[in-house]
Amino acid sequence: MSHHEREKLKLMQRLKKVRGQLDAVERSLAADEDCGGQLMQLAAVRGGVNGLMADVLETHIRFHLVDGAKEQIAPELAEDLIDLVHAYLK
Repeated sequence: MSHHEREKLKLMQRLKKVRGQLDAVERSLAADEDCGGQLMQLAAVRGGVNGLMADVLETHIRFHLVDGAKEQIAPELAEDLIDLVHAYLK
């Protein structure tokens, strides 16, 4: 399995987890459960989406700006950019 395929599988698994979290929110709303629990679930969804977005951006930077671009950026700059993405999408 290539590195790109492993990254894609990782992203798909993360997406399934977020989908499961959203399904839990939907069930909670349908069952008219406690608002506090719903807010906690929604915060988990937001964190999951932010994490997924950070992973997609990291993959983009690694595969399209460092390795596959006509005008590549320096690997050190790419790592700094990835660190910023993760810091702001926590």
